[in-house]
Amino acid sequence: MNWYPQVVYHNIAGVFLAPPVDHTCRRPPHAYTPTIVLPPEATHATGNTTYSILNTTSSLSTTTVTSEVNTYTHQSKPGKPSSPATDPTHNMNEDFDSILTKLGTGKWNIFFLITMCFWYPQVVYHNIAGVFLAPPVDHTCRRPPHAYTPTIVLPPEATHATGNTTSSLSTTIQEDSCHFLVENITTGRLVKEPCTEWDFDNTTSLSTVTSEFQLVCDKKYLRATYQSMYMFGMMAGSGFSGYLGDKYGRYTLLCISSVIYCVIAIGSAWLPSLSWLFTARFLLGTMHPASLLIGYILVQEIMEPKMRIVTGIVQFITWTFATMLYSGWAYLIREWRWLQTFVSLPALIMIPLLFTIDESPRWLAVVGQHQRALKVLRRAAKLNKVTLPPDQNLLAIMKTVQEQTTIKEKKVSKSVMDKLRNVIDEVLLLFSGHKIRLITFVMCLDFCIVGMLFFGLTMGANALGVDVFIFVAISGTVEIPAWTILLPITKWFGRKRTAILSYFITAVVLLTQPLIPEDLKVLSIVLVMIGKMTSSSAFSSIGVYITELFPTEVRSQGFGLAMAASRLGAIIAPFIISAVEDTYPWLISVVFGLSALVACIALIPLWETGNIRLPDTLADLDTLHTGTDSKTNIQPDKVTRCYHLAYEKI
Repeated sequence: MNWYPQVVYHNIAGVFLAPPVDHTCRRPPHAYTPTIVLPPEATHATGNTTYSILNTTSSLSTTTVTSEVNTYTHQSKPGKPSSPATDPTHNMNEDFDSILTKLGTGKWNIFFLITMCFWYPQVVYHNIAGVFLAPPVDHTCRRPPHAYTPTIVLPPEATHATGNTTSSLSTTIQEDSCHFLVENITTGRLVKEPCTEWDFDNTTSLSTVTSEFQLVCDKKYLRATYQSMYMFGMMAGSGFSGYLGDKYGRYTLLCISSVIYCVIAIGSAWLPSLSWLFTARFLLGTMHPASLLIGYILVQEIMEPKMRIVTGIVQFITWTFATMLYSGWAYLIREWRWLQTFVSLPALIMIPLLFTIDESPRWLAVVGQHQRALKVLRRAAKLNKVTLPPDQNLLAIMKTVQEQTTIKEKKVSKSVMDKLRNVIDEVLLLFSGHKIRLITFVMCLDFCIVGMLFFGLTMGANALGVDVFIFVAISGTVEIPAWTILLPITKWFGRKRTAILSYFITAVVLLTQPLIPEDLKVLSIVLVMIGKMTSSSAFSSIGVYITELFPTEVRSQGFGLAMAASRLGAIIAPFIISAVEDTYPWLISVVFGLSALVACIALIPLWETGNIRLPDTLADLDTLHTGTDSKTNIQPDKVTRCYHLAYEKI
């Protein structure tokens, strides 16, 4: 510890040993006596255009002295620096955030935020569409004319009492909802035949995807497929949306993907074929990250640094409000085609909104389109009513940003095979050592489980015996504290303990829910809601935790693999629900509860990250002290980074 001060003295020595010093030229006897050329405003005030060298006590902060020998700049008021607009020696070693800071937050930025806050609800309606459009529906087999009408065989005690061995047709056996009975003429025995038509209960909804396409019995898995196709599309879209956004621009991809999303969303409401409907669901899923994630990045890139957390939270809150609103629309509109049309038509408003925003000037600077970036920045300055530095200053910053990016890109192989080998090598790095293998396994497991819980609890509302309209409305509400209050709490309580506690509470309430009697519906709803909130909290806390566990060297790869695992969990959740909802609906809560318990236990071998430095390389993991499980103290820049990575799940 005694060595730190010795280094500090020399690290900042220039502040005291080589500071700027006011000075004047020591003119030799033969030097010419120059005159000061005053600016026009000073000329009007004094009536003179020049002053002698002895009358240089002007109140101007900077005066330009012109002589036949040389020209120099003299600052008459020590301590007040020249403005960047007038100082030709202004330091241009700034990053792009300095420009955004000068722009501040005004009308130009608000247009971007309004556009994306409007777009979030349009995506929500289709992301969780399966809850209302393809729910489980009570049904009975529509028996054909040749079906056998069975009679119930009375037990012996009933036979002695009545003297009959069979009942009348009024006591007909209630048949399986998936089969009807047929008498075999040859053998005289009854055999089961599968139903081909059903009568559906329209008490909750007049029409659904389930009832219209008869997704019951041996086709029941197709109802789960309806929801999972969207998630499959999201996985596929995540693979190319980032590349396209970097190559062709954030704004360009946002425009194309959002327009395609609008067209498919409206058109899919009237598709006559189930296969076409599944294709539309998949395409909607691919456009989800291409519009939502790229739009989120666009907003973050045009905001000044101090506003990025705020804008991230605001965008996510619109997601939760849209979830609640969707429940209201579904309650009012009980026909699935009209419901989807109604919630999809407002998406067309996105088209005129796109004309109010610009391409990301940061991206334009990176790809070398500096003049276009200047045009965007000038428009931004005009709308925000601020003054930016001269064009040459802005161009110098853009050139620096572009050069830094070019240097990084030169280190990356350009051939397809080299890129493939690089990807494989990067993934293998996640399994190259004991600690990194442990982190990778635990994070992939926990993200898979939390993805299953996050979407599965919403999809399984009907099977859990909870009113789906009430559940979806409240579930949107409970996510607000889970994502806004929890992250600051994580700072003080610790990432590991917060995640473990979230999973543990989720496990307890879900394992308790099947024990609640049927007449205590309110308590059952409360328990499931707590599970939904704590599962959202778990998603939030491990979103922070993972960014601090993985070293910088493999952080992007590790986070990407974990998010892929969460998508996998979201894909399998509907199939778990579909497999047991008819026979053992209570098993859904048990499976989800046990999964949360497994995720909780899996975190135990890991260490707390808030009170130690973040690892930069894989080698750091072997030498890193895990420290104690005390209260954490994260630096603001780390919190900001963690917020941004955590919000990339929408």
